[in-house]
Amino acid sequence: MPRKPTRHRRLLPVQPLTFSPFARSVARLASAYLVKHQMRDSEHQLRGNELNGKVEKIDRQSESSEDEEFNGVVQADFVFFDPKPNDFHSVKALLQSYLDNKEWDLSGFVDLILGQPTVGTVVKLENAEDDGVFSVISALNMGRYKDHKCITELKEFLLNRCQEKEKIGNLRSLLGDKAQDVGLLVSQRVVNLPPELLPHLYDALFDEVSWAIEDEPTEELRNSFRFNFYIIVSKIYKLKNENKKKSSSTEKDEAIIYVKPEDEIFHKLSMWSFLFPLQTEQVSTHELKNYQLKGIVMAVKAENISSFRQQLHALLQES
Repeated sequence: MPRKPTRHRRLLPVQPLTFSPFARSVARLASAYLVKHQMRDSEHQLRGNELNGKVEKIDRQSESSEDEEFNGVVQADFVFFDPKPNDFHSVKALLQSYLDNKEWDLSGFVDLILGQPTVGTVVKLENAEDDGVFSVISALNMGRYKDHKCITELKEFLLNRCQEKEKIGNLRSLLGDKAQDVGLLVSQRVVNLPPELLPHLYDALFDEVSWAIEDEPTEELRNSFRFNFYIIVSKIYKLKNENKKKSSSTEKDEAIIYVKPEDEIFHKLSMWSFLFPLQTEQVSTHELKNYQLKGIVMAVKAENISSFRQQLHALLQES
């Protein structure tokens, strides 16, 4: 059944979240850097014309000659909608680097997401003139869509990036004989989307999966949402030379900085995970000089999603 838009109104600061205070600080600097560059370079990411009258910059000041800290407040009505074909260009822009810099059938991938309105959400600003998308979340059955070019290319990409012998078999199994039980959890957003929205986004997704199992019109469709596993593809910052003796400058550094706060929870709950190198340009800040941007693939049992949801809510309540 159609879902009514869900509205969340906040006076929201840009504040990336992680469990560690140090990681939170560094993630904030990374996000600030990306925000500034996206405001300059990306028409979609911050929708410059749309936000000119909505963004109030406060306390923008230099902490050093090299780095600036961005403190912004956005007064906005964020509304949750079912994906629709008109969202194509905005969603494609959000997913542009989903598989690093690989050339693949991204358009076909976006079509799959937009063609599944019963499970999936896009976030927009209420009454915005250009209808831009600030976040997209969905779960695609790897078996249901296995013959689509974009899914074939995505599987090849993941298998080629997995260099850990003890995990390649597990990955191949989830992408092969168990694919009908696997949901590819896709979640992309602008870097400064208010973190207060995250629990609502994931609650909406997993609630919709449960509803689809009951409400889809055919048994085949209902079964396609009976996920036993989820695969998540994301990015992190990994400490360089982690196994070497720590110097005074790195002894307090976290091993991993999570770009998305929820990824730390997924990582802790995962059956297995692996990292792979990226070609994407890395954020250059003094705080990140000891880190390398990496791709991460995580496999999570569906039975652990309840714990994920609880931990994500708790994380936001503590922040």
